[in-house]
Amino acid sequence: MKYTQEHEWLRAESGNIVTVGITAHAATQLGDVVFVELPEVETMVSAGDEAVVIESVKAASDILAPVDGEIVAVNEKLVDNPGLVNEDATSAWFFKIKVDDLAVLDDFMDEDEYNDLIG
Repeated sequence: MKYTQEHEWLRAESGNIVTVGITAHAATQLGDVVFVELPEVETMVSAGDEAVVIESVKAASDILAPVDGEIVAVNEKLVDNPGLVNEDATSAWFFKIKVDDLAVLDDFMDEDEYNDLIG
């Protein structure tokens, strides 16, 4: 897995697919998640575009697309049960994005670098 400065995790899958979620650290900082708005499948996004809106008891936040690509799947379970993010942030992925080349993940932090970031 790789990590962003914005506390997202990225996991490479077969077929140039990247699964995206938020880290346990981010979920803890947000507090209880009460609403998730997911992107539409087949939407093209660029790195930095708003992809997901997430609301918690503390704040509303945007989850940004970490890479360019096409949204190929969303985790519909989160719409009905947004609290899954708090239960297990690593399993509660938001969307899957198809990229041209998985080498784009080389630009992100590994687990040790991320742990240094959150200290």
